[in-house]
Amino acid sequence: MDLSNRARVAPPSPIRKLVPLADRAKAAGARVYHLNIGQPDIPTPPAMWEALRRANIEVLDYSPSGGIPAFVQALQGYYRGHGHDLAREELIVTTAGSEAILFALAVVCDPGDEIVIPEPFYANYNGYATLLGVRVAPVASLPETGYALPPRSELEARIGPRTRAILLCNPCNPTGRVYTREEFTTVVELARRHDLYFIADEVYREFCYADEAPISVLGFPEIADRAIMVDSLSKRFSVCGARVGCLAARNRELVAAAMKFAQARLSPPTLGQLMGIAGLALPPSYHEQVREEYRRRRDAVLEELGRMPGVVCRPPQGAFYVMAKLPVDDAEAFVRWLLDEFRLEGETLMVAPGNGFYATPGAGASEVRIAYVLEVEKLRRAMRILAAALRAYRPAPAAAPGTR
Repeated sequence: MDLSNRARVAPPSPIRKLVPLADRAKAAGARVYHLNIGQPDIPTPPAMWEALRRANIEVLDYSPSGGIPAFVQALQGYYRGHGHDLAREELIVTTAGSEAILFALAVVCDPGDEIVIPEPFYANYNGYATLLGVRVAPVASLPETGYALPPRSELEARIGPRTRAILLCNPCNPTGRVYTREEFTTVVELARRHDLYFIADEVYREFCYADEAPISVLGFPEIADRAIMVDSLSKRFSVCGARVGCLAARNRELVAAAMKFAQARLSPPTLGQLMGIAGLALPPSYHEQVREEYRRRRDAVLEELGRMPGVVCRPPQGAFYVMAKLPVDDAEAFVRWLLDEFRLEGETLMVAPGNGFYATPGAGASEVRIAYVLEVEKLRRAMRILAAALRAYRPAPAAAPGTR
């Protein structure tokens, strides 16, 4: 029996597809430092666990399709604190940010439509688009410029008759870029000129290392009819397994359309929402402490990378990732070698190959994404393993044409 074309062309996750190699290395006795995935090791706030203990639930029933009212109110209060008043009709609770992105694309795109995204981008954008029959139109940003938004002319050149939206992640996964007001304004103007939606993935809002908070798409009233924000609690409170996020837009017709998709999947996670109510009540000092810890981690990784000959990277301004260009031709082959063959005192590390964060064939071949989600000493140890591996690496020679 044939599978669907959708199933055949769906891209594997660059973050997870090499996990079997890591599992094999661990089964053979190696210690593997996982820097391939954005799974924080900072403990989930005790108040969130306490909220579950106090819940006293006898029947774990369906929650409302758009979210538990108390959680929606907590989200409204959180965004109000960031300067954005959202009515109940402008907000839907989703199964994490992933479903919010899927809903956003499904609401604005038909099969065959396109979305413009600066690359490298969060790899699952490609997966969600493929699932919906939507094409990603990538526009290149470069490590040498700190992955700044490409010039307006390059963005505009990617806009065609089937383009429906421009998508930015701010702060950006995987690059750590925090876009400037000028960069946001460029996208706002393009959205207005070409009648496009502006989708902003803002799940890393609390992880910004500048003095000013990152800009939100909700802060541009001139595109209130076409601005869509997606968000998640996963990284903000170290609750990746809770699977709770939201979609917000002041275009109530758009939100009502997304609600039909929300009804089709029945309900978002009840327990995650109960935890979220408690998390959103935490004082700003919680986020300040967590942000400072990630700043230390970022600085440690950058210090170690700066000692490695041939490695190119720029300091990320937000999120908790750094994209690094390594002195190798094929970063995926290098990562496979790390897991299969290289050990330093019985240890190795896993990072995400950069090519999976691009839609352009061949792009990102020498890059990796490093998630600085471990404590500082573990990160320094992992970076020293990486340095030793780069010194030792000798790629296998390519097979001659016509040989196997």
